[in-house]
Amino acid sequence: MPRSPTSSSCPSWLAGTIETVDLDDAEQALADTELVLCLQASLGDAKEVRDACLQAEIPVLLDRSGCCGQGGCGCAPKIDLLARSEDVPRVARLLQERWRALALREGTIGALLPAVAPAPVDTDGVSCPACGTVGPLAAGACADCGLQLA
Repeated sequence: MPRSPTSSSCPSWLAGTIETVDLDDAEQALADTELVLCLQASLGDAKEVRDACLQAEIPVLLDRSGCCGQGGCGCAPKIDLLARSEDVPRVARLLQERWRALALREGTIGALLPAVAPAPVDTDGVSCPACGTVGPLAAGACADCGLQLA
């Protein structure tokens, strides 16, 4: 999946320093895979999160979401960010880290608050964004509050 940093599309001075997934890599990796919805956002926000996921070697795709169904309602277009179910916790961790960095940069919170502690890197468990419980999923949901995560 990840493109080798020594490929011809990468300058030789970058070889060995950057690994990333590009759009073609992601499309190829996800071609015959069942995808799940990670989030809905505006086009600009969805592209920004997609690019961050690809940079973090998480293959994701964007797809146009349906309208609210009211026809002529004037709702803004929504874009779906789709990923493999096993990558959903990685996307959640990436979003949590992006939020943490933004909150710290803006100075709205201090670095010592538990809400902005770095996301745990735990391969045996997932941090629930709703209740904060860290542990293995139960049928794809948080074992404590039941929030569906995968």
